[in-house]
Amino acid sequence: MNDLVQGLHPVLQALLATGFTWGVTALGAAVVFVSKELSRQLLDLMLGFAGGVMIAASYWSLLAPAIEMSQGQILPAWVPATAGFLLGGLFLRLTDRLLPHLHIGFPLSEAEGVKTTWRQATLLVLAITLHNIPEGLAVGVAFGAVAAGLPAATWAGAVALTIGIGLQNFPEGLAVSVPLRRTGMTRIKSFWYGQMSGMVEPVAGVIGAATVLAARSILPYALAFAAGAMIFVVIEEVIPESQRGGHTDLATLGAMLGFAVMMVLDVALG
Repeated sequence: MNDLVQGLHPVLQALLATGFTWGVTALGAAVVFVSKELSRQLLDLMLGFAGGVMIAASYWSLLAPAIEMSQGQILPAWVPATAGFLLGGLFLRLTDRLLPHLHIGFPLSEAEGVKTTWRQATLLVLAITLHNIPEGLAVGVAFGAVAAGLPAATWAGAVALTIGIGLQNFPEGLAVSVPLRRTGMTRIKSFWYGQMSGMVEPVAGVIGAATVLAARSILPYALAFAAGAMIFVVIEEVIPESQRGGHTDLATLGAMLGFAVMMVLDVALG
């Protein structure tokens, strides 16, 4: 089975991998079928875990390979990684300013982006969608990098990144569906909105893989771009949301655990 998947076109590999991460988002959203309440302590722990995974993945799976790929080129090795990293953060900053969205646990009056009359459910989904754009890009670029045949990019490393992103997607789906269920929305609608937030990952994954295959010279920049976008999301949204409930020690513990899990996955498998 492993050999069969490795034999597929990289874009199709990226599609399957991000389909898996989307599926884990849906699995998290499906919690709403068994409960409409979620302990705030548990949510903060899980959000911290998600942030830790994203931070570790940004370095071990994206920035480190980008720097290694840039060794021996005309520009110093740090230039592509730095430029791509900052561009990724800038891209998310602009998206954050323009796209209407509402962070988990925030009142509707604190919605960000362009002013709109959209419903709370839509704004919550868009907030998680912002998380998922760089995650999908990261997975897609990772599989595209493997196809480029560079030593710094390995199949196992791309799989490890996929698993890590999938693990941290579970609380993201849950964090949308359960609050919506608590407001009186039906289980099916709450689940639908929760899993919808992960739909962007296959799209972003395919775009990421196709882009680096079309222009392999931008690969270090693309890896660092995904890293910068993910770090922006962690600092701007995930960590503050995990600390908002007042369970700072739990959220920090979750972040440490998430970082350790992603580091182990990448080093052991990649």
